Amino acid sequence: MMKNKLDDLDLNLLKLLRVVVETRNTHAAAKRLGISQTSVSRGLAKLRKTFGDQLFIRTVYGVEPSTLAEDLAEATKTMLAPVLQVIDNYEGFEPLVFDREICIFINVFLLEVHGRDIIALLRKVLPNAKFKILNWQATSLKKILDGECDYFIQLDNYSLPQEIYSYTLKNIPLSIVAKKSHPILSKPYEWSDIHHLPLGRIVIDGIISKHAPVEVLYKYHGYNADIRLVTHSVPLLIDTLKQSSMIILGSTYIAEMDDELASFPLPTSPASLTSIKVIAGYLQTQRNKPLSQLLDKTIQCYFKQLDEPI
Repeated sequence: MMKNKLDDLDLNLLKLLRVVVETRNTHAAAKRLGISQTSVSRGLAKLRKTFGDQLFIRTVYGVEPSTLAEDLAEATKTMLAPVLQVIDNYEGFEPLVFDREICIFINVFLLEVHGRDIIALLRKVLPNAKFKILNWQATSLKKILDGECDYFIQLDNYSLPQEIYSYTLKNIPLSIVAKKSHPILSKPYEWSDIHHLPLGRIVIDGIISKHAPVEVLYKYHGYNADIRLVTHSVPLLIDTLKQSSMIILGSTYIAEMDDELASFPLPTSPASLTSIKVIAGYLQTQRNKPLSQLLDKTIQCYFKQLDEPI
């Protein structure tokens, strides 16, 4: 039976089979493969032992492949394609000519604040790549596990399975962001002075938590956060801050997005509750891939040079 002999089959013979089918001539096949015609003949003899004597029929001009030989040659292309893709990923990766699609999921807050600068930097190192930069959604984790995402940037309060490799990009201190002319924040204040102010916050799909970090911080000080606006949109949050006494707890980078906003220091609080840890990662199986390593290096460089605005 053919199936019983496949375990001992040399994969190089399948490549030889395909070339002989394409050239229909053992001499031409030997020349293309860079081996002797005798080696081709020996290879065909081994293939006949596995698949039967009717793989090729000799003719005046060379050999004529049987239907079985043609089907095997076509199947060989399909079978070897994933292997060749892996080899190409490792040996043929050239950032300046790489033209495939790269998918990156980014936490919506980080995407709004840093997305423009991140994509500009990535385009410098991968000028011909096609980018799909998407905000993190409820289905994002599944897509990462299914291999549909090359890289992600998220906050550390998101639980990740072991199949995903992640590391810390940066710890960003929290501050209060509000309009510059805020009547309460323009003079010295404590938690007792600001706890009643209306709050806004960004909602992040796919993160299941009983309390948002801002609520945890308020509860630590004995207050309940008065959250008036929950949204996916940073621009909407900014407009609301400018037009009301509402505040948000977030990065000072948000204040830099609009001239009418300012960042104010948080009243005394535990260090563990007053910073945002930004993480990044990808599938463990992608850790040694050149593309993953390049994305890693580039985005790490961006966050390393990122100074917190004063």
